[in-house]
Amino acid sequence: MLRRPVAVFAIAPWAFGDVFPADLLTRLRQLVDIDPATTFTSFEGPEAAAALAEANILLTGWGGPRVDEAVLAAAPRLRAVIHAAGTVKARVAPAVYDRGIVVSSAADANAVPVADYTLAMLVLGAKRVFTRARRYAAAREDGPRDWLSGDGTGLHDCTVGVIGASRIGRLVLRRLRAFDVEVLLYDPHVSTAEAAALGVEPVSLDELCRRGDLVTVHAPALPETRHMLDARRLALLPDGAVVVNTARGSLIDTEALTAACATGRISAILDVTDPEPLPPGHPLFALPNVLVTPHLAGAQGREMRRLGEFAVAEVGRFVNGVPLLGQVEPAQLPYIA
Repeated sequence: MLRRPVAVFAIAPWAFGDVFPADLLTRLRQLVDIDPATTFTSFEGPEAAAALAEANILLTGWGGPRVDEAVLAAAPRLRAVIHAAGTVKARVAPAVYDRGIVVSSAADANAVPVADYTLAMLVLGAKRVFTRARRYAAAREDGPRDWLSGDGTGLHDCTVGVIGASRIGRLVLRRLRAFDVEVLLYDPHVSTAEAAALGVEPVSLDELCRRGDLVTVHAPALPETRHMLDARRLALLPDGAVVVNTARGSLIDTEALTAACATGRISAILDVTDPEPLPPGHPLFALPNVLVTPHLAGAQGREMRRLGEFAVAEVGRFVNGVPLLGQVEPAQLPYIA
């Protein structure tokens, strides 16, 4: 009889139950031998060593340890690392690829709630919801009712600038098709023909900033993208523009953004910051035209099940010799989030 593949969990207990609920565990155990009562956040110690010695598949997730040379030395039978979360950039060492081990990520599944969050923030940002809500809450009975004016608000007929045709950026582009908006795209890796297929106008980053009523950031964090929205480019934005960042905080110069928003000329909605988290009392928290959320756009609560569904399906594809949908090649690592 052929030996069934052996899989091992390496994911934090706080995430495990939401990512792998009981029915998904049942489905997984039909594919591989796995102990759902054991999940590792460290590969040190005899229990982890015994598990690694037998493992053909590592099912990793948030809070799991990095798969490095020491882990590989303890896991001679390892053939696949399937990550039930987003990026694997910091999760796997180059030696994993040197060993010919297949790496997969559920980043496509995690991109869905980020894109949904982004679209929601574009709609609310275009309505000036956060600024007007704060004015409403602070209003006096005998004071001006200045929260009511909707002049110049609303997403309809806006120009939306999308920075980066990443997996999340492309989902945002797809969602924007439901709205009567002009969409600009800055991505130096997207050809004119591909931009046409996406239904967007390709432009330079400076032009995107000049024309964008709303600008949403979806580029990877690379040396060349650090502070791509700096003081000069923020100054190009039209009066009343809204900047949304659900990518990485380092893409925007925090000091320059704080100064620009403090004038009231532009607004910002930030799910990521640099540094992250911002220190207590940072000026961005107090500005009425800025909303800072604690990196919550990705899968949360009920949304986390989608990651487990993707990972279990990937295990099935791997076991049956079918190409993986979330396979991450080493050449992709520099360009992912």
